[in-house]
Amino acid sequence: MTAVVDRLRSDRPVFSVEFFPPKDAEAERQLWRAIRELEPLDPAFVSVTYGAGGSSRDRTIRVTGRIAQETTLTPVAHLTAVNHSVAELRNVIGSYASVGVRNILALRGDPPGDPNGEWVKHPQGLTYAEELVRLIRDLGDFCVGVAAYPFGHPRSADLDTDAEFFVRKLRAGSHYAVSQMFFRVEDFLRLRDRIAARGIDLDQVPLLPGLMPIRSVKGIQKMAEMANTEIPPEVIARVEPHAGDLEAVRAVGVDIATELAERLLAEGLKQLHFYTMNRSNSTVQVLDRLGLLPARAR
Repeated sequence: MTAVVDRLRSDRPVFSVEFFPPKDAEAERQLWRAIRELEPLDPAFVSVTYGAGGSSRDRTIRVTGRIAQETTLTPVAHLTAVNHSVAELRNVIGSYASVGVRNILALRGDPPGDPNGEWVKHPQGLTYAEELVRLIRDLGDFCVGVAAYPFGHPRSADLDTDAEFFVRKLRAGSHYAVSQMFFRVEDFLRLRDRIAARGIDLDQVPLLPGLMPIRSVKGIQKMAEMANTEIPPEVIARVEPHAGDLEAVRAVGVDIATELAERLLAEGLKQLHFYTMNRSNSTVQVLDRLGLLPARAR
C-alpha cells in the first residue's frame, strides 16, 4: 500500500479527509455515500477515527479494511493507547496489517467518557504517543502520523511544553502530523513556527492544517470543547444568527472554511485536512471554490 507521506509530497495542493466509524446501519450507509462521493476526487488519504478507550475498535478496523480492499482510496487507521496493554496494541496493529492497512495515526487518546478527565495508564500499557509511534515502527513497514494541537494539548502546562512533547513524537519516527481544527490561520502558523524553531524540517515531515466546515452551531461548539479548540467571537457572530436554519449555517461554514483554506494556500501550505463528520457536500464545495477538484468532477 502507498505510504501517506508519499502522497503528501506533491507539487500541487492536495487534501485529505477524516471519517468516524458508524454506530448503526443507517449511519454506515451515510458513511459509504460520503466515501463514494469523495473517492473520484482522489484525496491523499482518508482516515477513520478510533473511539475513546478503543470503544469503536472493531468497527474502525472493519471500515478501514473495507476502504483498503473495496476502493481506490488510501486509508489511515487511528490507534490510541487508552485502556490497551502493549499486547493488545500489537494485536490491533497486526489486525490492520492483515487487512492491508499500513498507514496509522498514533494517538495517546482521551479517557473514556470525559475527554478532559484524568489520564490513567493501563498497567501493561503506554504513557505517551511517542511510545506508540516507536511500537508501530518496530512492528513493520508502517507510515505513522501523529496529532498536533494549535492551542496545546489539554494536559500540557503551556505551549512551549506542548511543542517539546510534539517534537518528541516526531523524532520517535513519525512521518507527518495532522492538526486539530482551528478557525484562525494565525493559530496554525504559530504552531508551525514553534515546531520549525525546534529544528523540524516541515518539508520532510508535513504538518497538515485541520479544517472543519461548520454544519451546526451546537455541533461545532461540542467538537471545539472536545478538541480544546477556541472558536473566535467573529466566527460565532457569523453563524449564530442562522442557528435555526441548518442549510444557512452550513453555507456560512463553507464560506469560513474556504477563507481559511485560501489563506493557508497563500502561506505556502500544500496540504489541507478536512474533518467531514461523515458528510461530503461541504468539503466538496470548499474544494470546488479552491479549484482543487479534478477536471472530471467539476
